[in-house]
Amino acid sequence: MPDGYNYPADVERDEDSRYVVAFRDFGWGATDGGTRAEALAEARDLLRELIAATMREGGDLPDPSPADEERPMVVPPVQIALKAALYDAWRHAGISRRQFARDLDVAESEVRRMLNPDHATKAATIDRALHRLGKRLTVTVSEAA
Repeated sequence: MPDGYNYPADVERDEDSRYVVAFRDFGWGATDGGTRAEALAEARDLLRELIAATMREGGDLPDPSPADEERPMVVPPVQIALKAALYDAWRHAGISRRQFARDLDVAESEVRRMLNPDHATKAATIDRALHRLGKRLTVTVSEAA
């Protein structure tokens, strides 16, 4: 289980001089922009969708590759990073949604919503659920790129 959901992006110029961004850790999906900055802004939305699609399909989220000078790190929106952390922790715990609901003393439908990448869930709720799975949520703030 990764300890973060920031992924390095591959950025290349295409034959039309547009910047194309892809995430090799996922192996599919790409976006582009007229400028490098625009393409990287679009990459954040793409990363959100790659994480969400993997969760919807019930797959394993890939561990992010190490950062390097050639591949800029893309930070996903906070809500999807929180959802990804909960999803990963729940999958690694190897328990059913029903058991997780019992452990949290909530309805199973609430657990389904918590694990749904498209449903808004309060950070405090995710933090409590992560704690029940033996995980601790931390926040890191760094300089903007």
